[in-house]
Amino acid sequence: MPRKLKQEQKTISSRFIFLSFLGKIVLLSAFFSGICQAEEQFSFDLEEFEKKPLEWGGYAELKWDHTKINNNSVFSQLNLADNSDSTLDQYSGTLQFDGSYTVNNSTFNWLLQASGSQDDIGWYDTADVFEAYASLKPTPVVTISLGKKSYKWGKGYAWNPVGFLNRPKDPNNPEESLEGFITAEADLVKSYTGDLQTVALTAVALPVGEYFNEDFGEYHNVDLAAKLYLLYRDTDIDFLFLSGNSRSERYGFDFSKNLATNFEIHGELAYVPDQKQITIQNDGSLLSKEVSAFSSLLGIRYLTENDITSIIEYYHNGGGYSEEELEGFYQLISDGNTRFNETGLDDQLNTARQLSLQGYSRPQPGQDYLYARITKKDPFDILYLTPGITAIYNLGDESISLSPEIAYTGVTNWEFRLRFTYLDGKSFTEFGEKLNSNKVELRIRFFF
Repeated sequence: MPRKLKQEQKTISSRFIFLSFLGKIVLLSAFFSGICQAEEQFSFDLEEFEKKPLEWGGYAELKWDHTKINNNSVFSQLNLADNSDSTLDQYSGTLQFDGSYTVNNSTFNWLLQASGSQDDIGWYDTADVFEAYASLKPTPVVTISLGKKSYKWGKGYAWNPVGFLNRPKDPNNPEESLEGFITAEADLVKSYTGDLQTVALTAVALPVGEYFNEDFGEYHNVDLAAKLYLLYRDTDIDFLFLSGNSRSERYGFDFSKNLATNFEIHGELAYVPDQKQITIQNDGSLLSKEVSAFSSLLGIRYLTENDITSIIEYYHNGGGYSEEELEGFYQLISDGNTRFNETGLDDQLNTARQLSLQGYSRPQPGQDYLYARITKKDPFDILYLTPGITAIYNLGDESISLSPEIAYTGVTNWEFRLRFTYLDGKSFTEFGEKLNSNKVELRIRFFF
């Protein structure tokens, strides 16, 4: 639905209270960081290498986004119909806190995150428990966990077709923390001598109810997942499985192999026998169907002698929409906008909004993509500087997202990143119909 102006009666100071709080944290952190660096001396203490019962960390972040709106795009018509601005500025702050506490063979782990943002439309804030789970290790080969845990199944960098318990990644920020699910888990690990070096079995039970894991699927079910890991001749191999009534049954396989010290190859294959999908017919009606979806990923990671890292991946999304199906969705929005302007009726736009929530507006809704990320460490002998570029190319409609960036970590515990994202594509293509045509991001993080 179009976003409405929120809480117009609030003063500017009240809207920015969270950002001001984060700003003070960042400034105080800079002050104490400078003091610590000035007093730092070389020392050697064996106690520093001992694992402490309590370990914690996190970061405070300030971020500015300047977005150029693509006013002619269908998603602009769908979501910003009441906003004629050509640009959108957003200021946001995030505080993340993670850690663990260990007593004997038991460990409690947590990952908390709170964020707030102010843009030209309104103020938004959220606070989430990403992880909070306890682990018990009764024997050296068995570990039992209970609580909210984030899963990272799969070997892909930008996408994970076999990530049956994963939250979807943002390919532009694939290493960011993601919220987990409440689960009960058991791990069994055995080591051997010979070609087969390690075998590990992970079994997970994931309940779904009205107040927990509610976005995983249908309520009042318990889904079961398993992963069998093998380290065979220095090759990482996983066999994965998910069964239950909240989501359809699915099977997966992945692998990762270092062909040389600086060259790695990885891949994933997932099969979903009955994946539900809603599509638009030529007459504008909706069709709900089940498809047998094969999804796959093949990628490489290569590091050159002069510290250039290249990650390249091909991703086939068997459960995605074809080029024709996406064009039909974009046409529905365009026709609905024309109908609304001429008659005031918004039935087609409401249908499009419903379809948008059911999959059409998710990141990378198409079927075939090429991903590339290239970074260079310390160019021209400038220490702690890392420029890079990320590209996501839709092979179906030939639209593209390009994101050059530069990061600097020369100040202890600090990271500064500047990124520009440019989207290009014809009408009725994925990146040609996005809400924005380009965006500038400046991010400052202090790690503690």
